[in-house]
Amino acid sequence: MPSARAPHVDVHPPKVELFDVQALTNTDPKGIVRAVDAYRLTDFGLYMARPVPGHPQLAYFRSWLLPELGLRVSRWTGHEPLDHDYYIDVVDIQPGDVWRTKDLYLDILVRTGHDQRVLDGDELVAGVLAGHLDQGAAIRALERTNAAVDGIARHGYHPDAWLAATGYPIEWSQDPFGCDRPQ
Repeated sequence: MPSARAPHVDVHPPKVELFDVQALTNTDPKGIVRAVDAYRLTDFGLYMARPVPGHPQLAYFRSWLLPELGLRVSRWTGHEPLDHDYYIDVVDIQPGDVWRTKDLYLDILVRTGHDQRVLDGDELVAGVLAGHLDQGAAIRALERTNAAVDGIARHGYHPDAWLAATGYPIEWSQDPFGCDRPQ
């Protein structure tokens, strides 16, 4: 029987990110500590808003960490228009004094009212085959992705409407660059 081989992708361990609410910092997957403009803690998640200094395409982003759903729902502002309104990371989330996310490779891009697409299935497979994710994590990633894609589609490709209908009434602070797209 032939052995399983990873697809031809750069296999990396799952990215880990830290959110220190008290210090108002966010440590990105490369270990760079960034200042956060705002954190908001709710009974269902954590909201964060911060600039993205030095990034060639992104200027600002806002994210909701939703532990029960295993999702990080983000809206980014770019220096130029982006091809999506929402970027949803499928993650494991550990709340605490310092929140921690572990990326499970899969992502969902949503164009509000139009469509969505799932990214990085090849990375998920490669990560499992390389031993970076166990079977349980891969199953969680697929289940979370399927639930989100189904819910978002049933709500006309409006992630906020889907989340509100399932008990997660997220709210976004104003984009300081004034680039929010109408929904």
